[in-house]
Amino acid sequence: MACSACAAHVEKSVQKLDGMREVSVNLLTNSMSVEFDEKRLSSQDIIHAVQEAGYSAFWVQPEKTESSSTRIDYVAKEQQALKKRFIASLIFLVPLIYLSMGSMVGLPLPLSISIDKNPLLFAFAQFILTIPIFIINGKFFTNGFRALGKLVPTMDSLVAIGSSAAFIYGIYALVRIYLGLKQGDWELVSQFSHNLFFESGATILTLITLGKYLEARSKRRTSDALSKLIDSAPETATVTRFGEEVEIPAEEVVVGDMVSIRPGQKIPVDGEVTEGISAVDESAITGESIPVTKEPGDTVISASINKTGYLLFRATKVGADTTFSQIVKLLEEASASKAPIARLADRVSRVFVPTVILIALISTVAWLLFGQSFEFALSIGISVLIISCPCALGLATPVAIMVGTGKGAEKGILFKSGEALEMGSKLDAVVFDKTGTVTKGELRVTDIVPIRDLDENGLLKIAASLEAYSEHPISKAALSRAEEKKLSLYPVSNFVAVPGKGVSGEIVEKQCKIGNQAYISENIDTTAIDDLLFSITQQGKTALLVADDKKVLGVIGVADVLKPTSRRAVDELKSMGIHTVMLTGDYRLTAHAIQKELGADQVIAEVLPQDKDKAIQELRQSGMKVAMVGDGINDAPALARADLGFAMSTGTDVAVESADVVLMKNDPHDVVTAIRLSKATLKNIKQNLFWAFFYNTIGIPLAAGIFYPILGWTLSPTFAAIAMSLSSITVVLNALRLKRVLL
Repeated sequence: MACSACAAHVEKSVQKLDGMREVSVNLLTNSMSVEFDEKRLSSQDIIHAVQEAGYSAFWVQPEKTESSSTRIDYVAKEQQALKKRFIASLIFLVPLIYLSMGSMVGLPLPLSISIDKNPLLFAFAQFILTIPIFIINGKFFTNGFRALGKLVPTMDSLVAIGSSAAFIYGIYALVRIYLGLKQGDWELVSQFSHNLFFESGATILTLITLGKYLEARSKRRTSDALSKLIDSAPETATVTRFGEEVEIPAEEVVVGDMVSIRPGQKIPVDGEVTEGISAVDESAITGESIPVTKEPGDTVISASINKTGYLLFRATKVGADTTFSQIVKLLEEASASKAPIARLADRVSRVFVPTVILIALISTVAWLLFGQSFEFALSIGISVLIISCPCALGLATPVAIMVGTGKGAEKGILFKSGEALEMGSKLDAVVFDKTGTVTKGELRVTDIVPIRDLDENGLLKIAASLEAYSEHPISKAALSRAEEKKLSLYPVSNFVAVPGKGVSGEIVEKQCKIGNQAYISENIDTTAIDDLLFSITQQGKTALLVADDKKVLGVIGVADVLKPTSRRAVDELKSMGIHTVMLTGDYRLTAHAIQKELGADQVIAEVLPQDKDKAIQELRQSGMKVAMVGDGINDAPALARADLGFAMSTGTDVAVESADVVLMKNDPHDVVTAIRLSKATLKNIKQNLFWAFFYNTIGIPLAAGIFYPILGWTLSPTFAAIAMSLSSITVVLNALRLKRVLL
């Protein structure tokens, strides 16, 4: 495909098939995503429709990561082909330009082909040099005239018509020179010798090929993130088979295989560590540069790099199911998708090329009617055709989306579509689920307050000894803190757990218990510490009382602590004018305490899992564009309901599937980064569309000679070709500026 008109034509040809639901053609990636009814339509029917439209296509299974590398290889081959075409064209163009224009600047020419001494040979030599350039660039003519024959002209049609008109006129001039010499009409010979147009047609083809080559080079840079990701895929894996270690291709690893990884090797599939301790670099996947320590029980991600020690792990996800493959698929789909703003360019493209052909025809006829020479009128018509090629218009949106999604992937932020990328710039409110999103999702001991006869370590030792026998989530908090302090625990006998209240047992022949106030106050007076308990609970913490059989020994405060970046994320969102909301099932008192610590504008407390979706609906009904950030199964309906759903990658598969954006680092501040990237990308798209439209708005009237009667300005076909190529390159280079955006 050469321009947005090509893409629109392919899209229209496939869209009309019976059973086709949705079609999205992307000019930048030379790809088409389709959704269709397999009972009424097959992939071969779709390929046939593309072929009928005048193009070729091959089917790529979406679950195969090879599709991305295949497409990148195709772009690389296309770039090489254009480079060869340009160099071959240049070999013939240089002598052609020397021959046609050398005498104008005083360059010497052999008398045998001098315009004055032998005008016929002078013209014929240009004709001979022009033919190879037209043959080398024959693709413009086969594609252009084929599309024109189907009444769906494209950029290639404009180039084909313009350069063909110049070439045909050159042949006409050659014949007139011959007839003038035969008749002895030197005035006629001189007139046509100086207006051959061979060099115009050849220069147009060569310059546009150069423009397409430079454009292809720039377009390859937009897929850098995808290329780097694909390059980071490991090719082999060392697995244990029949008691021996063997090296096999990574795609042959099956679930359950024991895979060994040595320092410096890439991890080929997802798995669970069974042996060894090592630091693993996961930056290719999460964007986080600091290596993560892995030990037995931890998960490892495909395409990450083992840095220090030996690891043995059991494969849990292989092939297309690995995290790496899923990321490549997401990035590929996002790059190939369209943002809503792209529909404007699509609508314009459908009528743009036919309109340009009409303007070129009207301009040519008008200047003839105004008494100008045929050469002048033809030059005007060719210039209009060439300068109006809608490449810039077709590239304006997809290049920005590809660079934007690639930049996001480098930061560990995966946008699933161009629509998600655009929506991020329009948000009015961001709703955060509490547990596991703004908090760590792990209860931690925050306060240790001894009351009698014990220090902090003594109180914690009793609490942890009792909790060691409990399976309640709170018990892990006390045990973790005791492990951090390297405390040895007491043996416990006669252990009893009372659901919803606490636990008890004998420690050093003394009955001890730990639990909530209701449990402890059953046989001990706790009124003396009411103020302490109120102070702890008001901060959003859970108060655990530790007691023996007669008195309260102390209080331990437990809370799900905020992630380090949560407060900063909320503060920065507020500074951007975005309303921040925390959604939680906690009691109001606890919820408001956490809200105060977080700094959110609003808290919606005591929300049942099934009511999260309703909370999002209410915010949207107030007229706001709402984003939801979550990680659990119960967040999935709300993530789907929101205008934009952000899911933490450590969340459930359901949540990740329901979301529009996946945050690989599980960092709430990445929501801020994603929104900034969305705003920068949309701004870039608008700039690209402005320049594409502005360029045509100025270029077409200039080429049509509107300013000629007043200012004497015209645009030669050669300069029109240069301007057209520069417009496309400018749009791509502007999109590449996104790579340098500070987030």
